Amino acid sequence: MEYGICMFATDYSMPAADLAIAVEERGFDALFIPDHTHIPASRKSPFRVGGELPPDYSHNLDMFVALTAAAAVTKRIRIGAGVCLVAERDPIITAKEVASLDQVSNGRFDFGIGGGWNVEEYENHGLPWNRRWKIVRERIEAMQAIWTQEEASYDGEFVKFDAIWSWPKPVQKPYPPIFVGGDAPGTFRRILRYGDAWIPMLAEANNQFDLKKERMAELAELAKESDHAPYPITTFGTPRDPEAIATLANTGVNRCIFGLKAAAADDVLPRLDRLARFVEGL
Repeated sequence: MEYGICMFATDYSMPAADLAIAVEERGFDALFIPDHTHIPASRKSPFRVGGELPPDYSHNLDMFVALTAAAAVTKRIRIGAGVCLVAERDPIITAKEVASLDQVSNGRFDFGIGGGWNVEEYENHGLPWNRRWKIVRERIEAMQAIWTQEEASYDGEFVKFDAIWSWPKPVQKPYPPIFVGGDAPGTFRRILRYGDAWIPMLAEANNQFDLKKERMAELAELAKESDHAPYPITTFGTPRDPEAIATLANTGVNRCIFGLKAAAADDVLPRLDRLARFVEGL
């Protein structure tokens, strides 16, 4: 089992580079940084884990900029998108950002992707909410073409471009692993079609957790039926509970990610120290 940290990089929190150094120094295996282009000032979409939306979501730095800062000052830890809302991003530009970050990190980037939860955020980008996963699929397939072909093209409903040249290509071959987020009815179809791994959220409202044991068994069976190696599973919102983590290990989870509220270093570092001691004792 590997362990990592997920925290927004914001304009008021510990800088991403300092956070990455601290995460690596304490023996963790990964740092994930979330993605939102903005948060609508007025919205009807409820926060998925309940309560008021923390300021982390609207004060965050651009995810790729923060991840690049983290990659530049570390040598060992994986650098992850946690998760990238790819439907909100131009696929040609995003393909170059992903490949460039994989180069800067020397092949340490994990590309977490998701469909999002904020309807109004999508609508501000001119996107139809009920077609978001079709948009995600086309953007991912277009980027996969860009990463693997010298002259790439794509002809879809939402993504269309004639043959293009785009370098660098990713260090990891054929490209950084794509961790598909979410736990909707279609999630596993998406993993089988264009993903390499699953990255579910375990935290729910009122400090409750769903360990998703049945769903993990279902994914393992689907991999077996399709003659595919077991899909790696990274969990977000992992409970600080040794028994829960033992259960996750027994159901196929390879890496547990603990979420941290964005804050200044004098707040974050003690929490990181406690988490490091917790992990050491597992």
